[in-house]
Amino acid sequence: MTTLLRTGRPLLVPYVTGGIRPDWTDYLHEYARNGADAIEIGLPFSDPILDGPTIQEASDTALRRGVTVRSILDDVTGIDVGVPLIAMTYYNLVAHRDAATFCRDLAAAGIGGLIVPDVPVDESAGLAAAAAAAGIDLTLLAAPTTPSGRLAEIAAASRGFVYAVSTMGTTGSAFAASGGRLAAELRTLTELPVLLAFGIASHPEAVTAAQSADGVVIGAALMRRILDGGTPAELGAVLAGFRRALDEDGPDCVP
Repeated sequence: MTTLLRTGRPLLVPYVTGGIRPDWTDYLHEYARNGADAIEIGLPFSDPILDGPTIQEASDTALRRGVTVRSILDDVTGIDVGVPLIAMTYYNLVAHRDAATFCRDLAAAGIGGLIVPDVPVDESAGLAAAAAAAGIDLTLLAAPTTPSGRLAEIAAASRGFVYAVSTMGTTGSAFAASGGRLAAELRTLTELPVLLAFGIASHPEAVTAAQSADGVVIGAALMRRILDGGTPAELGAVLAGFRRALDEDGPDCVP
């Protein structure tokens, strides 16, 4: 299971597309060494409806390399980077194996969390049961337009943490202030950490997001650098910059 907690400092969760390069697992080590509290691993899918151009390009690049869910899980099996690993993908890939098998495969590879953005809370019970049986925390998403009653359902059903998106756009969209209001409301509904994502590309944006959330997810901003040739060491240094900005300028999270 994932072990994210409200720690007294903003949580930092970077994302990497599995199989983006032959040495892609080196990014996991560098992220963990440079301040990640957990790491999201994207399992590439050919029709990523929630992802913007950068993550779509990363997924296409990985798929052209012949990457599969099985190959990604084989790559991470036996790796211990010292922080939780969380898979993010689409339900087609889950259903292709069946939810129980998919979740058992994640657990066997050492992955403790799962995010499936195209599974709404009122259709999540079967996947949630399969995840729980395998020891996987299924995290659900909340959007700025989600009604308050439904937010309470999402907060109650999520495990590990709650994933708040700052905008109704795709990954890589501009960061929106509506995400802060969403995160603040969610934090009144759950003891789990609330992480804010989508459009957080700079240190000031990360610090702003951490004023209302328990932490941030950095995705497209990192993947753009990887697609442009950034090495694991270079990306580790980029993440370290976010870590310093959050620690020096971000507010303490309220326990």
